[in-house]
Amino acid sequence: MSNLTLILLAAGSSSRFELDVKKQWLRIAEQPLWQFVAKRCENIGHFEKIIITSSQEDIEFMKSHADYTFVTGGSSRQQSLKNSLKHVDTEYVLVSDIARACISEAFLKKIISCVGISDCVVPYLGVSDTIVYDGKTIDRERVKRVQTPQLSRTSALKSALLQQEEFTDESSAIVANGGSREFILGEETSHKITKITDLKELSCLKPPSNDTLSGTGFDVHAFDDKGEMYLGGVKIESEYGFKAHSDGDVAIHALIDALLGAAGMGDIGMMFPDNDENYKGIDSKELLHVVVRKLRNFGFVIINVDLTIAAQKPRIGEYKIKMRRTLSAILNIESQRVNIKATTTEKLGFIGRGEGVGVIANVNLKYFDWTKI
Repeated sequence: MSNLTLILLAAGSSSRFELDVKKQWLRIAEQPLWQFVAKRCENIGHFEKIIITSSQEDIEFMKSHADYTFVTGGSSRQQSLKNSLKHVDTEYVLVSDIARACISEAFLKKIISCVGISDCVVPYLGVSDTIVYDGKTIDRERVKRVQTPQLSRTSALKSALLQQEEFTDESSAIVANGGSREFILGEETSHKITKITDLKELSCLKPPSNDTLSGTGFDVHAFDDKGEMYLGGVKIESEYGFKAHSDGDVAIHALIDALLGAAGMGDIGMMFPDNDENYKGIDSKELLHVVVRKLRNFGFVIINVDLTIAAQKPRIGEYKIKMRRTLSAILNIESQRVNIKATTTEKLGFIGRGEGVGVIANVNLKYFDWTKI
């Protein structure tokens, strides 16, 4: 059994990436970037455990993709690393960033082969340009650009991170704590993704799949003689509303389920539990805004929406155009891509008896195409 654990840090907010899509959710073919990087490392087969840090918002969705050990990250890279180290019981640990996406198999094997030669083994690159610091030209031969992954003795790294000072890499913390560091030559092709333009530097990244992802949602709500009625984000003139924990907008609820289904993100009850007082009486448009933001963050683009509203009463024909415009604004797509259909059940069933409304929603998504930036 290997005596080495891999930690991949992916809890960052991508604040310098300048896109709604978090860089860890950019698709490489069908895989999000974090999974693509983890799989490349896993295929070498030297790790007893692979740990991936994630933000609290992302972690549940990550768990649906792969069977790694997922750890909630902290407010800084160092805190995320400290959280992960609590789950490491091997003698050595290799730490890298998801943004270091194209580490070659040969180099990964090279750094792993250095296990035990120092408290921390660090890849670096030299500098070919003249370096001026604080107005003075300095010897560029003494300058090193430090890379990840870094291979550390687990006990040395855990001890080093007990310090209060914040460090930008593992080796600096270990050296500051009295540990040893060994440099090895890194690789130029292991470029780190920090900004959008960095994507063009990495030849190992395949374009996202052009698959269409479809989802279906269905919801019903009974009438209530209290409150107001909202359908498709629009107030309907009616003497009754819906029995519901939120405002009861059955059309938006079905739409949310369809969106989550297409993305593989569960259902509306998982995301907005009906026993949570935070959602009592809430405007369903607010819930839809949250879902749309999550879809964008996770690398999805909405193509179109088709809603079928089954209601014996009230008549909603005059509201359909307003529904389209309201929903398209939230979904950030053209109104012609939001289709609203209305039908009755020919007086059959609870809908036909005028006891409530049912809605079926169908949506199509695609992956955000980062190659067209």
